[in-house]
Amino acid sequence: MNQAAAESAIRASLASYVDPYLGCTLAEAKAVAAVHFRDGTATVELKFGFPCADYEDELAPALRGHLEAVLGGARLNLVLRAEITPHAVQKTLKPLDRVKNIVAVASGKGGVGKSTTAANLALAWAAQGAKVGLLDADIYGPSQPQMMGLAAQKPTSADGKHLTPLTAYGVEVMSIGFMVDVEQPMVWRGPMATQALTQLLGDTLWGELDYLVVDMPPGTGDIQLTLAQRVPVSGAVIVTTPQDIALLDARKGLKMFEKVEVRVLGIVENMSVHVCTKCGHVEHLFGSGGGARMAEQYGVALLGELPLDVRIREDADGGAPTVVADKGGATAGAYLRMARRTAARLSMLNKDYSRAFPKIIVEST
Repeated sequence: MNQAAAESAIRASLASYVDPYLGCTLAEAKAVAAVHFRDGTATVELKFGFPCADYEDELAPALRGHLEAVLGGARLNLVLRAEITPHAVQKTLKPLDRVKNIVAVASGKGGVGKSTTAANLALAWAAQGAKVGLLDADIYGPSQPQMMGLAAQKPTSADGKHLTPLTAYGVEVMSIGFMVDVEQPMVWRGPMATQALTQLLGDTLWGELDYLVVDMPPGTGDIQLTLAQRVPVSGAVIVTTPQDIALLDARKGLKMFEKVEVRVLGIVENMSVHVCTKCGHVEHLFGSGGGARMAEQYGVALLGELPLDVRIREDADGGAPTVVADKGGATAGAYLRMARRTAARLSMLNKDYSRAFPKIIVEST
């Protein structure tokens, strides 16, 4: 087979490969950027709309198996490139200038591990090569300063008007918890809390971010609804446990985002399974399959099933969430796969083209 025929056969075979994170073929995702065949080596360049710095080890063997019939004895050289683009937000809102995508992490109720999931999602995207920020929107119970190891620090302001976010593990972080004493209760009504959050979002000097993860307050009350209407969100993630009671509230959170035209990227089932650290016994303490059933019911993706593990709690309490505390571990791997699936789902949504148009300024002469 000559070079041109080999490249054509490889490209045709690649087109039918279904990526497990995108949920579609490489052709449908327009991910095949280039194919070259020289000296017994096939070089395949793939372009993804999600961070993929750690994806090659998983993808390469799967592609080799898929291409075996056309590769024969040839070697496969896989080159992955990420091109993260802004995606559309609510029709009535404008995207932030320096933030490509805002992703809200929400839950219908407290106690399901939403903040831990948000922190690990942000850290996973950073580990996968993205530029990431984390906004703690839980005004009444800010926990990200503790989780991210920044509890004793305060943000600064270079101009007296804007705050410079703190940085932990490569992620920019902002929280009301940086501005108040850890024991001070936030006795604020909804409008005050909402105003505080919009100021934190708009008056923070974020860097050029691919993703800003917003750790939303739990519930579906006035403040959550107002935030969903005021914050330009590209997509939302709903965190729940398999428990029926939690799923009832998670459904309310999902419907809230639908009402304000925020697209739900999928469901994260937290505390899905417990593995005994001493005997290895596997037990579904909160039931099983609830997240999958909810995802199927509402036609969204099941982004991940995360374990109930004492080390996740210990890592968060210690200021180094599992993605950074357990690099290479099974639990960190579960968060990384959840993050990749979330970003992949977002990459398939409508893009935001408003930034491509020049700003028109009318001057009187």
